[in-house]
Amino acid sequence: MAQDYAKALGARLRAIRQQQGLSLQGVEEKSNGVWKAVVVGSYERGDRAVTVQRLSELANFYGIPMSELLPGANAFSAAREAPPRLVLDLERIQQLDFNEAAPLGRFAGTIQAQRGDYNGKVLSVRQEDLLTLAVIYDEAPSQLAERLISWGVLRPGRSSDPE
Repeated sequence: MAQDYAKALGARLRAIRQQQGLSLQGVEEKSNGVWKAVVVGSYERGDRAVTVQRLSELANFYGIPMSELLPGANAFSAAREAPPRLVLDLERIQQLDFNEAAPLGRFAGTIQAQRGDYNGKVLSVRQEDLLTLAVIYDEAPSQLAERLISWGVLRPGRSSDPE
């Protein structure tokens, strides 16, 4: 059982390293030798035990929460039902006071540009996008959602609606 967990942890470590476009040697170079390629490789293969302290340091090196390295940490979130889609009314955003709505307008414009989605009427956003907007507006996501609803720019959609 412990060996299975070590292998799963190692696979997670490898996936994160590869997502960041690093080879084992690249990890050693980027860390200025703090992380030896042979050591990280042995963690990834599950051949060597990693302490909680070292795992925390590795997560910091990769710039991610330590929980992202733990196998099964995201199993619950993957198994739960998809959250409802959130739909921004782009036409309504244009009618709002510029000073208050400018960050929202820029944010929506950036998402449109990334997606190449210029229908100009509505824009579907993810729950994570609302969290990002909450940081921009310096409020709790629930408070921001209430504000956006009161402005008439946010309406919840069904997760089964087509994008």
